[in-house]
Amino acid sequence: MGWLLGLLPVVTLAVTVPFHQSGFQPGPGGLPEGWRTWAARTEIAPRTYVDEIRSRGQPGSLAVSGASNAAAYGGWERVVEGIAPGAWYRLTAWYAAEGLSYEPGQVVARLDWRDPKGRRAGQPDYAFRTEVHGAWRRLTLEAPAPPETAAVAIQLFLAHAPLATIWWDEISLEAIPAPPPREVTVAALKYRPSGSASAAENVERFIETIEKAVPGRVDLILLGEGITVVGTGKKYSDVAEPVPGPTTARLGQYARRRNAWIVAGLYEREPPAIYNTAVLLDRQGRLAGKYRKVYLPREEIEGGLRPGDAYPVFQTDFGTVGIMICWDLHYADPARHLAIKGAELILLPIWGGNEALPKARAIENHVFLAASGYDHATYILDPEGRTLASAPARGQAAIATLDLNRRYVDKWLGWMRGRFMKELRLDLAAPRPGFEP
Repeated sequence: MGWLLGLLPVVTLAVTVPFHQSGFQPGPGGLPEGWRTWAARTEIAPRTYVDEIRSRGQPGSLAVSGASNAAAYGGWERVVEGIAPGAWYRLTAWYAAEGLSYEPGQVVARLDWRDPKGRRAGQPDYAFRTEVHGAWRRLTLEAPAPPETAAVAIQLFLAHAPLATIWWDEISLEAIPAPPPREVTVAALKYRPSGSASAAENVERFIETIEKAVPGRVDLILLGEGITVVGTGKKYSDVAEPVPGPTTARLGQYARRRNAWIVAGLYEREPPAIYNTAVLLDRQGRLAGKYRKVYLPREEIEGGLRPGDAYPVFQTDFGTVGIMICWDLHYADPARHLAIKGAELILLPIWGGNEALPKARAIENHVFLAASGYDHATYILDPEGRTLASAPARGQAAIATLDLNRRYVDKWLGWMRGRFMKELRLDLAAPRPGFEP
């Protein structure tokens, strides 16, 4: 097994983009031509070798074994030269593995960018998009080279998996066009009706207010929580209805006329249960999905509501969205579930709550977040928790155009969306005292 400490420059066979290799054969010292092994310290270096039998393409693969070392971290590395600063690249790496206990964190494929002197340029980017193809999985990463980049190290590691072995094969790096902006214009309405006689009257008042507050073209309109009950003086059971039902039908008509997606909260009846639900209508007015509020405060439980039990995400024509409702905000797991499942924008109909928490949820999950509140502010946040638009007064709308393809990169931390997906620890259970098995 070969190993090197840290990020020391190394003489290697120069290769340039596009790079592709399938099949590996051991050369001098057991290393395939152009490849080296890496570990931060000798005592945590995993076992690395060329497996001449197991492969996906041509004979031979790059194997890494934890070798019963719980601290083992490292694996294979190859430097590719001719990288252009600011240009976009796609890394593809296939792997098969045995003995993993937490695959998302133990399988590490990344691009470690280098300047002309071999020093790190910017921060590494991690591959986390995975597709399963039988016994093999394909990891992909698309990322731009940071400023001053001249080369990049393709790094294929095994992390803290003492009983595991991973086989890497079919490795490629190619230049790709920079993704164009992927823009969506969102309007979050600040409106609280009062004195309405019915749910239907409320819905009409919301539509009338949208007409005044959002006169131009938008892609998505977000309304508040429980629009069929707020300001009516009625109970949940008085306004509960099936989904689809009369409210989705009326909002659907309006969505079709505006050629916009609409999200709104209502109370869904599915006998014997009643749910606090948010519905998603598409541009044609069709019911595209619904979310049943998972975290119910005691007031809603005492009002006869039942909690939901899932965090769905929804595919739109501009990207992937997730929905939370009010009290969900006070717990970390709803937003985390949505982000892990691919949500780029979280929509939050909310009655009231701690106004520090939306910023925290946007920052920690690296997502856009739009809130429509009654006793809570109405605004749109970017993935760094900054306010892009707000609506301070009743009858106004916060309107902002978001670029879902924009990368928010911290100088010291790098692209946090990728780090979030790679570094998040979901393998650690949190048993509650008194409930241990």
